[in-house]
Amino acid sequence: MPGLPAGQTAAPLRRFGLPVFAAVRPDIPVRPTVTVTGAVRHPTQLEVVDLLTAGRVDRVADLHCVTAWTATGLHWSGVRFADVHQWLASLVDLHPAVAWVTFSGLDGYRSCLRLDDALGALLVDRLGDAPLPAEHGAPLRLVAPAHYGYKSVKHLYTIQYRRAYDPGSAGWMAHRRGRVALEERSPLLPGWLWRQVWRRTQPAVRRRYAGQQPQWSGHGRPVREGTPEAVAIEEDPRS
Repeated sequence: MPGLPAGQTAAPLRRFGLPVFAAVRPDIPVRPTVTVTGAVRHPTQLEVVDLLTAGRVDRVADLHCVTAWTATGLHWSGVRFADVHQWLASLVDLHPAVAWVTFSGLDGYRSCLRLDDALGALLVDRLGDAPLPAEHGAPLRLVAPAHYGYKSVKHLYTIQYRRAYDPGSAGWMAHRRGRVALEERSPLLPGWLWRQVWRRTQPAVRRRYAGQQPQWSGHGRPVREGTPEAVAIEEDPRS
């Protein structure tokens, strides 16, 4: 399809990700919050509604999955992470050496972006003309259009500022930058080779997501091991 990045084919937007998360559906709290932690002097917890006061923006952007499919022309609405970061930086007092940000979701999934890459992302709560649905990341998700979809964490729960890179839930498979334009699908092999690998595995993962019955948690808590509470904070707070 003309206009798509190298190796990508157009597909409808459907919930997708690592197979281990196929059956995980977090229970969304009535008053969702985001915890800001890591290499900061003053960790804090903020309600999602407060984060969304940074100035709403609307953007039409594609979502590019590393497994070689792209959902095109998605209408996202939310706030620029750059604006949120500017506010948070003074609120929590960042360590001057912060260079990375790990985003974690209520489903236990986490991914890391270099800080300058994260500044181009959005925190969104609406998709199309409606509130963001649960299957696509409610109540709040990260959308990083310039990066493969594994960087765009759903059900955002924690923002952790870091001095060092965190491979996140994808581990060795995740590229540090994950830039679509450079086809940074993984650090180990060229992007064009990974296309073939992912295209072969994608149908099985699709079937798993289609066939799994959701497991709902209670009281707005994650439902599986490896959730934000269970993940060790490797970065010491600023002292």
